[in-house]
Amino acid sequence: MAAEQRKLLEQLMGGGMASRSAQLPLTDPKVCRSYLVGTCPHDLFTNTKADLGPCPRVHSEALKAEYENLSEAEKKKYGFEYDYMRDLQNRIEACNRNIDTLQRRLEKTPDEVRQTNALLKAISDLGSTIANGLLEVEILAESGEVARAYDEYYKVRHAQAAKAERERELKALSETSGPSGHQKLQVCDVCGAYLSRLDNDRRLADHFFGKMHLGFAQMRKAYDALPKEMKGRQRPPMSMGGGGDEDMGGVPTGPAGGYGDGWKGRGSRSGGFRPRGPRRGW
Repeated sequence: MAAEQRKLLEQLMGGGMASRSAQLPLTDPKVCRSYLVGTCPHDLFTNTKADLGPCPRVHSEALKAEYENLSEAEKKKYGFEYDYMRDLQNRIEACNRNIDTLQRRLEKTPDEVRQTNALLKAISDLGSTIANGLLEVEILAESGEVARAYDEYYKVRHAQAAKAERERELKALSETSGPSGHQKLQVCDVCGAYLSRLDNDRRLADHFFGKMHLGFAQMRKAYDALPKEMKGRQRPPMSMGGGGDEDMGGVPTGPAGGYGDGWKGRGSRSGGFRPRGPRRGW
């Protein structure tokens, strides 16, 4: 869809965009390297809540074909895979931060936490009362004090009933507390959308096969498929035949070059990307 829109725009502008992109070398900083290597994230979420808008860089099918026709050795010298990896990582990390924020919103309120702690303490205290009471009943029975043993056992039964009631209250609080109480909301750990455990199979299928979910799933899969040896390594300088930047059309190598060639991969979350998938049990 995005490619068709670009073609239509080029036609409306009289082929100006096509002619300009055809004149650009692969190494021009105005060229989208994510598009050359794989799929630009801007093309994955059009007309969705995660729409990134049009990519500010040039997407040229001619340049993409030129890049794809290069040998693996030539592609390695360009190092565009590092730019693609960085682009994917930035989008994935932003999505993961959003997921963490939404998950925190589903946590209990301070008042609900206080209620939970109070019920847990009451249940614990009643448990101790029941254990001590049963021990006392046993001792009194062995001593022949049947009447006192009967009275103590009555107290134990009363404590057991109270403990069962507190446990029911705790279960009810757990099921209804927080913004997710009634709808059983949880956050999709692929795209960050809210899901309900009460949704039927059709609604869940609509989500998992929706454009936004599939877009994030594709990004995560593409990142995970990149060679492990690339992750955490510094981007190699672009040079062909030992000619330095002059051989690459004079493109600067550094933050001022538009793609930040000094970037080092940071992984995702805890030092390495951990691909996410749909939660199990749905």
